[in-house]
Amino acid sequence: MQNLTTKLLVAAAFVAVAGCAKKPPETLPPAPTETAPPAQTTQPEGPVGSTVVPGSKEDFLQQVGSDRVLFDTDKYDLNDEARATLDRQAQWLAKYPNVRITIEGHADERGTREYNLALGDRRANSAKNYFASRIDAARISTVSYGKERPEVPGSDESAWAQNRRAVTVVITGM
Repeated sequence: MQNLTTKLLVAAAFVAVAGCAKKPPETLPPAPTETAPPAQTTQPEGPVGSTVVPGSKEDFLQQVGSDRVLFDTDKYDLNDEARATLDRQAQWLAKYPNVRITIEGHADERGTREYNLALGDRRANSAKNYFASRIDAARISTVSYGKERPEVPGSDESAWAQNRRAVTVVITGM
């Protein structure tokens, strides 16, 4: 009797599941089309027709020109060009005191993972220390990615030069 009850329960479960199976639609909906972005209801500050929000990541890149500084092989000291870039970034950050940043330290693919993580950390902290005399250091965090996130793939001097960097990332939505 118990065996018959079990078989009936299993059969009922199969019937219930089979009744819930999705059937494909007879006709497929049309493929999505590209739509225009919604119209802006207020005019943002800045140049006429600009859609860049002041204090945003996009504004940072537009006003400063670069979010990164580059380093020589196995180095973490800032050259004149890097200091000039960080000065422009600091001026922008001074205008927006509520904006926080993370400085990412990166290295090229040569060397061990541990060495490159430490080198990326020194590069990020070098930029952070430069900022510290210009903006509140509490607004700055650092992270090292070592060789794990190359900007440019490749195993030549051109790729390596672009991968030895510190990148300033603007954190919005706080």
